[in-house]
Amino acid sequence: MPTNLPPLSAIRAFEAASRHLSFTKAGDELGMTQAAVSYQIKLLEERLGFQLFTRKARKIELTDHGAQLAARVVDAFSALRSAFEDVSELNAAQLVVSSNTTFAVNWLASRLFHFQMQNPDVGVRIVPYGPKADPDFSESDIVVSACKAPPKGWVAHEIVQADFTPMLSPGLAESIGGIKTPEDLLKLPLVDPQDPWWPMWFEAAGLEDVDLSGHPSSRMGSQALEANRAIAGQGVAILTPYFCKMALENGQLIQPFDLTCRADSESWYLSYPPALRTSRKVRLFRDWVTSELERDGMPIHGKMAVVA
Repeated sequence: MPTNLPPLSAIRAFEAASRHLSFTKAGDELGMTQAAVSYQIKLLEERLGFQLFTRKARKIELTDHGAQLAARVVDAFSALRSAFEDVSELNAAQLVVSSNTTFAVNWLASRLFHFQMQNPDVGVRIVPYGPKADPDFSESDIVVSACKAPPKGWVAHEIVQADFTPMLSPGLAESIGGIKTPEDLLKLPLVDPQDPWWPMWFEAAGLEDVDLSGHPSSRMGSQALEANRAIAGQGVAILTPYFCKMALENGQLIQPFDLTCRADSESWYLSYPPALRTSRKVRLFRDWVTSELERDGMPIHGKMAVVA
């Protein structure tokens, strides 16, 4: 049967004392008094049934048994220190971000290079999640979630509100002589007509109880995918203008109406577990995202809060 190990506190005291050949210096290293180290060594000797040190007037020396044990124990603690250092360095050097597809494709992909240029010692691994998947809250350092609240106890920042309005390609708009009224949109294919945002927007535009049942179902579940279909002229998509800023600026998409709506409970959140609140890599990424949003003129709607 395996022999149970002596108490770890006694082993640690012995390992430090065997390196320093001093109970006082071992205590300084471990944050213990000289008497506490001596007591731990005595417990270990009683457990083993032999002396580990010879006590002399002004010094201690290892006995033969003590020297034999010390060689193995010091090597073992050295290996443990190396293992923890290696893991700590790897963890500190890699940031894992689980991100909603729209944020990953329409925001992070074109900007991440700048973060890495500013922080070359931090490697970033983006793990996008699709329409029917959940954010990876268990294995990620940071999660950017869309319309899904972070877990209880997590630190969360509301970074982008989910405003929405119809958008389409200029060519598709010209195919019916342009979009002059909200009713004109109903003459064209709609990307994801089952999206609850459509009836909300039409009602705000003065068209109540709009019947979209005649439009073929084309559920995509991701604004990044829906925007690509709209750019390709395959239909009118209802999208968040901020995430389509580039497509609007270069003329791939047009926003025919200034009217935007918002569902109160829907936003993009950047969140992380409370244990990482002071993590350097998390702080660097969070502050960089914030600065990028502010540079775009986007207000940070929500202050840091712990999810209840």
